[in-house]
Amino acid sequence: MTTDAHASAPTGHAVVGAGGVPWVTVAQGDAAVSPPEPLRPRRVVLRLSLALVAAVVVVAALGAIAAQLLAERQSVNDAASRADLLAEAIVQPALTDALADGDAAAVAAFDALVREQVLGQSVVRVKLWQPDGQVVYADEPQLIGRSFPLSADQRAALSAPQVRAEVSDLSSSENQFESGGRLLEVYRPVWAPDGRELLFEMYSPYAPVAERSAELWRGFAGITISSLLLLAALAAPIIWRLLRRTREDDRQRATLLQHAVDASDAERRRIAATLHDGPVQELVATTFAAESAAATAAASGDSAVADDVRAVAASVRGNIRVLRSLLVDIYPASLAAAGLPQALRDLADGARGREVVVQVELADDVRMLSDAEQRLVYRVAQECVRNAVAHAAPCRVTVRLAAEGDRVVLDVTDDGPGFAAETLQDRAPGHLGTQVLADLVREAGATLLLATQPGAGTRWRLVVSPTGAAASV
Repeated sequence: MTTDAHASAPTGHAVVGAGGVPWVTVAQGDAAVSPPEPLRPRRVVLRLSLALVAAVVVVAALGAIAAQLLAERQSVNDAASRADLLAEAIVQPALTDALADGDAAAVAAFDALVREQVLGQSVVRVKLWQPDGQVVYADEPQLIGRSFPLSADQRAALSAPQVRAEVSDLSSSENQFESGGRLLEVYRPVWAPDGRELLFEMYSPYAPVAERSAELWRGFAGITISSLLLLAALAAPIIWRLLRRTREDDRQRATLLQHAVDASDAERRRIAATLHDGPVQELVATTFAAESAAATAAASGDSAVADDVRAVAASVRGNIRVLRSLLVDIYPASLAAAGLPQALRDLADGARGREVVVQVELADDVRMLSDAEQRLVYRVAQECVRNAVAHAAPCRVTVRLAAEGDRVVLDVTDDGPGFAAETLQDRAPGHLGTQVLADLVREAGATLLLATQPGAGTRWRLVVSPTGAAASV
């Protein structure tokens, strides 16, 4: 039978039926989750290679920073040692009281000594300070006689005689005549012959720091990167073998799982066949024997015995119907053999006769559903019909399956007493089947809707957007 087209399934508050009962979304899944992509050794090795490259880049960057810091520290220490040596060997012996007083001749004589024996490639600037911040001598004549505030390190070097060295960014006012980015600054106290304390300050170029940093980085990076590459070369074959073994284990697990599913299906078929060929056939024979005995009793005039035997036969026939319905539940053979429409008809046949009238309306073509989606539709229809038989009888049930555009819609409607949809939120035992059904629908990426109210009947709607290979049919 071909059904008329229905309205698209609502997702919230659209109304259905004459009573205007709103839809309630019982389960709604996103697009069906595709199975995880199998693990491929080449892809994993590629990712590991990219990770190795990233590690090399990070190690190189950190090594460059570490080499820079270490080179600065070594250069500062070298500059401090050089300044201490020059102060002891050249500057201290050349100090005079006149120089400490700022005498021009003494300053000129000291300047000649500094330019001859101190300034050079390793020393580019020299200053002598009074403790109050006045410049007594500088190789830059414009600074002589001017006063600048001493830094905390300079004051510390005077208060507790020691050699202090650091990297200067030349941002102080005393460095206004300097050019370039940075210099190595070293200062230590010296004493005039009369005991007056002066501060000797010396600047060295920063260029050797870069050269030393490059040397340190090359040594560090060479050892580290070669070690990483060697580790990767040694680990790659091991990882490759482990990945291949993992893929083989996955294939074995999949095979075992498929065997388990096949064994379960075969066991269900065996149980169904045993029930059908054994107890069911024996019960059918019993009904024939009972009917024959009833006819014999009636012919001999014993009507009371005939009625009792007919009642027994009727009871046995009822049990046969129950067993056949159970067979369909255990193994709906028609779903695999004859397809979903025939399976739904068999489901309806099994429900009839229990104060329930079942009507089935099927579209001419719902082949767009994959096997998994057909099983989902059958499972939803089975549960909805069961609920109607268990909770709504006596009633009339309509099972309608139709294709609507690129979707398939299953409607199961009964005119029973209905119920409050809010009760589905309860975890009562009677709702376990519906809860399991909602989980199945959600995992499949379908939508399950419910429209019901007390006294207004019940309507279930399943909306499936086919994703199987058969969807293009």
